Amino acid sequence: MTRVRALQLVLVGGAVVVLELLCRAGIIDRFTMIPPSEMLLALAHVVGTEPWFWPDVSYTLGNLGAAIALSVAGGFLIGLLVHALPRLRRVLDPIFTSYYAVPTFVLYPLLIVFFGIGPASLIVLGALFGIVAMIVATVTAIDRVPRVLLKVARVSRLGPVRTALLMKLPAASPHLMTGLRLAVAYSVIGVIAGEFILSTEGVGRRVALAYNNFDNQTMYALLVLILGFAIVVNAVLGSLEQALHRRWYRS
Repeated sequence: MTRVRALQLVLVGGAVVVLELLCRAGIIDRFTMIPPSEMLLALAHVVGTEPWFWPDVSYTLGNLGAAIALSVAGGFLIGLLVHALPRLRRVLDPIFTSYYAVPTFVLYPLLIVFFGIGPASLIVLGALFGIVAMIVATVTAIDRVPRVLLKVARVSRLGPVRTALLMKLPAASPHLMTGLRLAVAYSVIGVIAGEFILSTEGVGRRVALAYNNFDNQTMYALLVLILGFAIVVNAVLGSLEQALHRRWYRS
């Protein structure tokens, strides 16, 4: 474990302990927040006893997987196209820069009109959240590809598709991980928030129901689950990014 990672764990652990003490001492009202230890116990109770837990988790994970795949694959392909067409890039750069300044949720009524209330709307919403981050990361990563590799591709008479897959993608992969992490994070936000606002099932829907019913035990249990999932995914992607950087610099 690196020194930075150890410090991060100490800070997070200290914050959890302080929050636990504040809740136990009554400084933070139980009506507002329950202690972190009770959140974990509530999560164990929900996992072990609630019949809706696993179907809703499966529903959300399915939507997340589809949204992440669509945003990452679509963002990479669109990024390749934008990078290959400088004029198109100049036109789209201002749009990419200001994209996240406009709440993507304003499109949700239109998504319901086109796709109805169901997984399709949530998947598209999650993909819309993450795809631009992947596009920008792809364009930036390809800018950093050594020109000698592109000359080798031309000398070898590789077509655009083979050049992208055999030259650009491996060389840009360490830098693409930043876009991948952002795309995953934004897709998770889009799907969970979409379920929270308007969905018939899913973890986000259960959080909304628990919130409306003042069921703090269930609400915080599910929030801990979402937070834990995000931390694990981010840690895995971070480790993969570091491994790619080490491999790239060694080569």
